[in-house]
Amino acid sequence: MPQEPRILSTEELAAADAKWVTLQKIKWQDPTGKERIWEAAARKTRGSTGVDAVAILAIIRSESNAFPPSTVIIEQFRPPVGKFVIELPAGLIDPKESPEEAAVRELEEETGYKTTLKDILESAPVTVSDPGMTNANMKLVIINVNVPASETKVPEPDQKLDQGEFIVKRVVALKELSNVLEEYDSQGYTVDAKLSHFALGYRMAGTVESS
Repeated sequence: MPQEPRILSTEELAAADAKWVTLQKIKWQDPTGKERIWEAAARKTRGSTGVDAVAILAIIRSESNAFPPSTVIIEQFRPPVGKFVIELPAGLIDPKESPEEAAVRELEEETGYKTTLKDILESAPVTVSDPGMTNANMKLVIINVNVPASETKVPEPDQKLDQGEFIVKRVVALKELSNVLEEYDSQGYTVDAKLSHFALGYRMAGTVESS
């Protein structure tokens, strides 16, 4: 029977023993000419594209309007925060893989939705989430998932998770996304910033347009 994930212990990790990240001591000069020191975490996995990872916003549409435009979000336990986090599908970029190719691959692996590069609606500029602490960056890739008119509800394809991945997917109507994330928060989940900001922006756009 599956067990609830939990943190067993936490200890300091020497940079030489770290596989995915390292710590950096950055000497920089401020606008007055004074030298200063900054501590930061850096990924060891960045490839030739210069981009670490992708997040995927899937827009699921019905040709027959059998259901409203929707998206897919995921739930997974994140040890650094010791909680289940609600996120967009996302993942690191493999060697010799473009961010867009990684987005197509990760979307299918984590949610089961199979798309192609032709389904990409937009590939956003490279962004950073916590530049005061890390140089980690990513791209948001927006992908159209078209559902044929013959299907009367949102399809639920099987995920293709790697060993050690424990991800639960959930399809949510875009107009309900902000409310759903608030429900998760009230239940003790943590919501990823990228997803939260998109949901709030989507809700605010509707509010501004109707006012």
